[in-house]
Amino acid sequence: MMNVLITGAGTGLGKSLALQYGKNGNHVYLIGRRLEPLEEVVQSIKSAGGHATPLTCDITDFDEVEQKINSVVQNTPIDLLINNAGTGIFGPLNTYRSDDIDQMFATNVKGTIHMTRAILPTLVEQGNGQVMNIISTAGLRGKKNESVYVASKFAVRGFTESLIKELEGTAIKMTAVYMGGMDTPFWDETDHIDDRSRLKSPDEVAQLIVEQNSGQAEIFIDR
Repeated sequence: MMNVLITGAGTGLGKSLALQYGKNGNHVYLIGRRLEPLEEVVQSIKSAGGHATPLTCDITDFDEVEQKINSVVQNTPIDLLINNAGTGIFGPLNTYRSDDIDQMFATNVKGTIHMTRAILPTLVEQGNGQVMNIISTAGLRGKKNESVYVASKFAVRGFTESLIKELEGTAIKMTAVYMGGMDTPFWDETDHIDDRSRLKSPDEVAQLIVEQNSGQAEIFIDR
């Protein structure tokens, strides 16, 4: 059994990953801003015979992240951190407000860095563990009307690739996951995707991620 920590675990892919890892007999720690959706996922995991713990946290605040991580690792080794939380705002560059740009970089980039920075000393002390960053194909190539979102994902890609090099020679694994768009609440407030029916469900993608994850540096789904 592993102890798995997942950000953005109340909805979408994070929820599906939590359910998948919980179903497979792991203890899942679910991180999100709001307790209610996390508790709903926890109840689903427990109803299926699994183990889960909800943790509310603003991942854009390093002090809060560090405090929350420390409260967990005092008694529990973490085997896998999945940095899944993310947000996207789309449109031509001149339509973005400064707040839009700040929000995407705070969540997608700083949130990933904060979580990884907080957990890494524990993984080093343990001598093993894995950090998986959910990046998407937006971290591989530019896309129309996604300039700032893509920029944030390229940043996470660079962060991940740099830590792969930094951790060479250790038993700590860094993994970047690149997948296409999914039919999740991520798209509820935008018309950027015309036909969501052509997208994979988060359950399908979560299953593929879990099946393919063996600690390698990259996982590609619908490249």
